[in-house]
Amino acid sequence: MSRIGKSPVNIPDGVTVTIKDNVVTVKGKLGELTQEIRDVAVKQEDGQVVLEVTDDSKEQKAKHGLYRTLVNNMVIGVSEGYTKELELVGVGYRASNQGQKLDLALGFSHNIVLELAPEVKVETISEKGKNPIIKLTSYDKQLVGQVAAKIRSFRKPEPYKGKGIKFVGEVLRRKAGKSA
Repeated sequence: MSRIGKSPVNIPDGVTVTIKDNVVTVKGKLGELTQEIRDVAVKQEDGQVVLEVTDDSKEQKAKHGLYRTLVNNMVIGVSEGYTKELELVGVGYRASNQGQKLDLALGFSHNIVLELAPEVKVETISEKGKNPIIKLTSYDKQLVGQVAAKIRSFRKPEPYKGKGIKFVGEVLRRKAGKSA
């Protein structure tokens, strides 16, 4: 049995969890998320969500910790939210946004314009002498991670100069250039 799956998910104040036909719906001040749960029994008892394995099949054991973590991520998302920050390292690399449109200048012949989902709030920070930062905020952890990965894929950091789009705090493995 999963150690992670055994621990219950605490429900904070202001968050409501409803379980109907193996579909868990979590509502909070930031939004509403739903997740279908298969093979694992879900119960709500005195301010906690408990997931239990009904038999000892390999599939149930594998999904036990997964579904517990997904429910926990939903509860944290609707109460606190998730934030990812990306840093643009490179001469002439710029980012700006108008509403949900993100405009990236990454050294290509044309700017990249990306239309973001309405659930993801985007903010660009450009200070003189510092690298531009893109700040993504959402209540859906999977969605904000997917959008951040998509933006990073336009220009991944290269190992020699470190130019590209990287997560704030990400440590890059640098290589030495050619020795003459």
